[in-house]
Amino acid sequence: MINERFVDYIEKSIKKNWNLPALSDFTGEKLTYADTGNYILKFHLLFDRMGIKKGDKIALVGKNSARWCCVYLSVVSYGAVIVPILPDFKPDDIQSIINHSDSILLFSSDTFFQAVDPAKLPAIQGIISINTFELFHTTSETLRAIVEHLDAEFVKNYPEGLKADKFKLPEVGNEELAVISYTSGTTGFSKGVMLQNNSLAANVRYAQENMPLLPGDPIVSFLPLAHSYGCAFEFLFPFSIGCHITILTKTPSPQIVTQAFQEVKPRLILSVPLVIEKIYKARILPKITRFPVSLLLKVPLLNIILHNKIRKTLVEVFGGNFAEIVIGGAPFNIEAETFFKKIRLPFAVGYGMTECGPLISYAPWTVNKIGASGRKVDTLEVKVDSPDPAKIAGEIILRGENAMMGYYKNPEATREIIDDDGWLHTGDLGLIDKDGFIFIKGRSKSLILGSNGKNIYPEEIEAIINNKSFVSESLVVHRDEKLVALIYPDNDSMSANNITRDELVQILEQYRKELNSSIPSYMSVARFEIHPEEFVKTPKRSIKRYLYS
Repeated sequence: MINERFVDYIEKSIKKNWNLPALSDFTGEKLTYADTGNYILKFHLLFDRMGIKKGDKIALVGKNSARWCCVYLSVVSYGAVIVPILPDFKPDDIQSIINHSDSILLFSSDTFFQAVDPAKLPAIQGIISINTFELFHTTSETLRAIVEHLDAEFVKNYPEGLKADKFKLPEVGNEELAVISYTSGTTGFSKGVMLQNNSLAANVRYAQENMPLLPGDPIVSFLPLAHSYGCAFEFLFPFSIGCHITILTKTPSPQIVTQAFQEVKPRLILSVPLVIEKIYKARILPKITRFPVSLLLKVPLLNIILHNKIRKTLVEVFGGNFAEIVIGGAPFNIEAETFFKKIRLPFAVGYGMTECGPLISYAPWTVNKIGASGRKVDTLEVKVDSPDPAKIAGEIILRGENAMMGYYKNPEATREIIDDDGWLHTGDLGLIDKDGFIFIKGRSKSLILGSNGKNIYPEEIEAIINNKSFVSESLVVHRDEKLVALIYPDNDSMSANNITRDELVQILEQYRKELNSSIPSYMSVARFEIHPEEFVKTPKRSIKRYLYS
């Protein structure tokens, strides 16, 4: 266990930044650190009157919002266990997760409550609205009375109002379970990842010491907070140092995200590769491949001027105030990464997984190498299971403070991922060079063994295909001893350019020939097939490959 306790981070930040803005819904509710502290202690009073004990589970289902964050902090700082559930899951799946987690209280969005059958949640004592904090449902008259009198009892406890010097959270040790995070993973039904307060504290401590944020800095939160990446680095870390977090409460379309960046001017930007790659493909690639720009980029001095101009345009797109963009959650397209490195756009690529809450590796943009995902964090041991980790890819395994306790009520799945020596097997294949930089090659489950015995990493092929015009995304699969690329078209781009389906087929065949001429013969793709709809993805926007194998 590390010395720094997670709950202490929360308490100290609220007391220190009492009058500063803390959590704001974009074009909605705005809460100071004092407001957040009041909500936390009011919910602690509710939990106490309900008889909720340390270790009891409380489920949270709804879109990102300031009040979602208040519930999360209230539960964890009480010593109970938060079960954050992505609202994108189907209602039946959400109900199954709530029941599997043994949750006894549910905070729900209005939308989910309308779709849920409380009779199918037998352990739930009450359902409370995230939107209004009103009681949606209960069969207990006692709970109804507790909720009705909660405000009055809270005022009685603090007749002159809650002051910063009176704000105090319970003693909650890092060894205690804090979160059960259900992730869809890549092989089927969700498993509940058990994270101790120690994992949350280790992620927050590392971020405080290595990422460029200061108290009062503005942040835009648009990644799903029910997923560990967005939760740790768009919420818990910036909250712990007194930042002002603006939360996008609606589906973060490119237009909404861009508008938020322009208005908030965030100091640090967290993103998944998909967002950055779309900007590269839509705004940058058409310009740099068009004559005469493509020619001018090869001319010394002129290319520097053009690079500076492109970088300035991109910086303005992201609000013009950021110190760094941190990209994680999925592999980053190497072509886009190489170009952004060339123009000196300040971006870093990290690596993590829910089972580590999530961070495994990171390095600031000034030192990270092209294709690398940083160096391991200081609270983990990380190694590659390979005879030559710098040259021969092997599975990345790790152990340490960030690592999960296991999967909730699933010892078999836990034994499959954590061996007898405590090493957690990530399922990712990679290399570690002499300087400690980690290079991800792909998922071990997606690795394809070619007919000649050579390893094929489909992600490397997909990265090339995804940069092509009229391609939204691709998936390379192995069928009848041949590689086949499934292509989901960019329908908006096709419409804008009046491209018919027949024309697209011809264009894709040309892309296939170009692809095969640029890669080793054992990686050649036999054919492209048009896929009619977007591929199903995990919460971190990775394609669920097992559905298409």
